[in-house]
This record gives sequence, C-alpha cells and structure tokens, in this order.
Amino acid sequence: MNEPLDEIAVRVLGALMEKELVTPDNYPLTLNALVAACNQTSSRDPVMSLDEETVRRALERLSKRSLARGIHRGARAMRYREEMGERLHLHRPELAALSVLLLRGAQTAGEIRTRTARAFEFVDPSHVEITLDSLAALDPPLVTALPKRPGQKDVRYMHLLAGPPSEDAPTEEASPRAGPRPQEGTPGRTPAPTSSTTDRVEALEQEVGALREEVAELRAELHAFREQFE
Repeated sequence: MNEPLDEIAVRVLGALMEKELVTPDNYPLTLNALVAACNQTSSRDPVMSLDEETVRRALERLSKRSLARGIHRGARAMRYREEMGERLHLHRPELAALSVLLLRGAQTAGEIRTRTARAFEFVDPSHVEITLDSLAALDPPLVTALPKRPGQKDVRYMHLLAGPPSEDAPTEEASPRAGPRPQEGTPGRTPAPTSSTTDRVEALEQEVGALREEVAELRAELHAFREQFE
C-alpha cells in the first residue's frame, strides 16, 4: 500500500470483500447494495450512515489504487467488485480475516474465527493466527499484532490499510473498566454483556442472515417454477 486509505474507503473495500465471500450469487454489487452493505447495523464497528455519492467517491479513490472497479453486465446497472484479492493473490481465509478487520477494527484470533464463520471456517484460533501471519509477511504488510496492554489476555490484530495504528488507540479489552458492580435492584444500571454473550449473539445474527438468504433463494426458485406453468 502507498498512501493510507480513509475510513470510508476502508468500509467500502471491507464490504465488497465480505459480500464476495458470503453472497457470491449477488456479487458484484450494485451501488445501492453496496451502500446497504456499508451501512449495516450488525457486524460493523463503527456503524455508518453513508449516502450513494459518498460511496461512489470512495469507489473512485479505490479504483485509482486498483483496489476496486466497476463492471457493466449488458444493459444492467454498473456493479462493483474488489480487486485487492486478485492483485495480491490473497486466498479465501486471508480475504475473510482481512474483511473482518476492515469492518470491525482490532480483533483477537478467536473473534476473527467466530466472525468469519459464513465466509470461511477456520479450524481453530491457531489457523487464524497462521493466516494473519501470512498477511503480516506481505510487502508491505497488511496486518499487524497490537502490543498487549495490562489486563489483556489475547493478542489483538489490526489492518494497516489506513496506516499504522495509533499507540493510544483504545481496544475493547483495554477500554476503561466500569466502577464497582451495582447491587441487584440498583436503578439505571445494567451489567455489560460478556464476551461469550457477544459471540453467541454474533453467531445467531450470522445464522439468521444465512437463513434469510436461503429463504430468498427458495422464493426465487419457486417463482421461476410457477412461471413454467403459467
């Protein structure tokens, strides 16, 4: 990478990578679908609210860097795809891990494994670490391991497409801790969700998303079947 990407270009590139892996039948993406992918409220940190023109300008910046491009399919609307994977000869597990880092920021190997379940099934966290090592070994590197901070158990990884991470950038495990746990019945305070709860919610969201896609495909097949007899 030459110049660092801005946060909007990072989001657009990450969304293209993710949808290439999890919804190949609908890929490349129309501009409208890409905007929706960028603005998802799940599996995104931070959640954004981008309009079409903002996403279009980000695509132009990515295109100049040969990281994305638009293609025409006959008379249909322009569709967009990422070019980074082909350009750097990235394999599916590398694309899956990198897309999560682009869309969600710093992650542990265990979090990446959970959050790439629909894109690629890693065997275990060590498989993720091997993949991250391969991304870190590129020239220039695309991923780096963040230094551990007091209280952190696992190493967290960050992409480098937006430049080197700030030394004082907060991470989930290093965020300030809340004060003493309130006693039961204390109004206005609820316990923060645990990491295991968050992972379960993530897994459920992914399963629901996959089921919705399967239902949409079945409806399309049923519609096509009915048309044969009309």
